[in-house]
Amino acid sequence: MSASVPRYTATGTVLEDASHGPRFCKMVLNSMPPQCSGTDLVGWDWSSVKHEARDGVKWGEYAVVGTWDGTRITLTESPKAPRPDDSGNESTFASPCPTPEGGWKPVDPAKATEEALQAAMEIARKSPQYAGTWVDQSYLGDGPIKESEANDPTKLVLNIRFTGDLEGHEQRVRKVWGGALCVSPAKYTEAELHDIQGEVSKEVPGMQNSSVNVFENRVGVTVFVATEELQRELDSRYGPGTVRVWGVFEPVSE
Repeated sequence: MSASVPRYTATGTVLEDASHGPRFCKMVLNSMPPQCSGTDLVGWDWSSVKHEARDGVKWGEYAVVGTWDGTRITLTESPKAPRPDDSGNESTFASPCPTPEGGWKPVDPAKATEEALQAAMEIARKSPQYAGTWVDQSYLGDGPIKESEANDPTKLVLNIRFTGDLEGHEQRVRKVWGGALCVSPAKYTEAELHDIQGEVSKEVPGMQNSSVNVFENRVGVTVFVATEELQRELDSRYGPGTVRVWGVFEPVSE
């Protein structure tokens, strides 16, 4: 095979039933036997792999490698045992603001309550410049968070993103919230990101799912194979970094 033909790899369920041939599953229904939606595999041979079978359905977990023609994967080597998912498309929930002198802690413990937290979020959401909110406890350290800390408003950082006047937004939130607070800038409001998500969902062929990422202020799109061409096209249309494409299959380093 020519080295100029890109190859892609993924680990997951392969399934065949009476309605379709071998298919790499993007989504598996936990019925018995299971059902799946995904993309067809060319060159699959059940006799060469260990698999389960029931009521005319065959399935198993494998790492596969092949080429992509826009609609299906053609195998270029024998499937292997599953490998850990190392796609690396996780988002960080950490607060983008620098740690205050003395560390993250309430400035007014009397207003660091669950009621105050909900009120602060409500004030933020009512702003037309609102771009998203989340809470962060990563500063407490690695490992599991103690049960006594998990739901303690005095032990979290309230993160809110806005476009526009950050100082004014922070002052409005501070009227009700006395806990740790990080107000950070955003290029797009949450409403604008949802509008972009709606446009992309109609434009990207073969899209599997999409999401609004308020932590990174962008839209994420999942397709079976994320080509450089598709990413360049979306960067040109919406601006670099506005829409990030993830592939179920990843490029193989040659």
